[in-house]
Amino acid sequence: MKPELLFRGLLLHAMFAAAALAASALAWGQPAARVKDVYEVGPTVYVRALAVEPARGAIWVGTSAGVHEVDLADGRLRNTFTRKDGLANEYVFAVGLDRDGHKWFGTNAGGVSRYKDGAWKTFFPMHGLADYWVYSFAQQRNGDFWIGTWAGVNKVAPKTGRFTTYVKELVNEWVYGISVDARDRVWFGTEGGVSMYDGKRWVAWTHKDGLGAPNTDNLPFSANTGLGTRTRHDLSVAAEGQSTYNPNYVFAILAARDGSIWAGTWGGGVARFDGKTWHNLTRADGLAGNIVYSLAQDRAGVFWFGTDRGVSRYDGQRWQTLGVSDGLLDSNVYAIAVAPDGDIWAGTRKGVARIAP
Repeated sequence: MKPELLFRGLLLHAMFAAAALAASALAWGQPAARVKDVYEVGPTVYVRALAVEPARGAIWVGTSAGVHEVDLADGRLRNTFTRKDGLANEYVFAVGLDRDGHKWFGTNAGGVSRYKDGAWKTFFPMHGLADYWVYSFAQQRNGDFWIGTWAGVNKVAPKTGRFTTYVKELVNEWVYGISVDARDRVWFGTEGGVSMYDGKRWVAWTHKDGLGAPNTDNLPFSANTGLGTRTRHDLSVAAEGQSTYNPNYVFAILAARDGSIWAGTWGGGVARFDGKTWHNLTRADGLAGNIVYSLAQDRAGVFWFGTDRGVSRYDGQRWQTLGVSDGLLDSNVYAIAVAPDGDIWAGTRKGVARIAP
């Protein structure tokens, strides 16, 4: 089957009733979030990354079979890009947007491809990229563009395009998430904990510092979970077999508007750092699952967590969870993005769900 055929389902809309969920939420005195549309990409295709581009009214969807541009207003598929179009590798794990309008696609073993107005450029280690496996992007105020890889992080200077690589400065070289806070500090979620760079010094935190909840379920510890090694590229729990625990394994990191830092861990739930102490939230508190792949904060300040057991909405007091029975195509939610209209987009295996908050 041709890769582009896998995206035909992006034009399909499926509406789901959520009467029971709505009744429960209304009992709390608030409206219920609900899945209002789904966009299928194929039964064996994974949606790994989502990035909203308000200027184009588009959302970019990175999958295990290519990347596509979707109209935010009507869900119409605008463009699909695969290797034949200029993408270095169809397996896209990260999508980043810089202030110059470039779209950056981090691939699995194919380096980084950059796209704008029909022009493509791919970066490999020979160009200064730290590694061929690329999983995250973020940009600072001065335009410095950060790229997270399996062999450290790159900082790309906006004017010269020069790549600078940092490895030993990090708590771990496998970098899955990057976020820039209001003070322009850069935070990194790695396979060995969280690192922060303030422009002068590097600081790190691990489970010993409070990152990740205790292993109350007595799950076996795994030093290589999720992606694990370069030959294991499936994040899903089912593909990995028995559930395991590694609170230092941080898949996603988010700098919230109130200055707090949130980190999604493997088995340790989601951790919140207030500048001094890490506070952990797990299934016991209302989180859908203790494996947290993705994080987002909407305009109202509400947090959304993509877990191995669905999407959780948390307003600081109340929790709501959406799963397969509520309309998600799969329980493992690898990507979360917030649209300008307030809708939440969630990427899973098989496709994307659009949630009305």
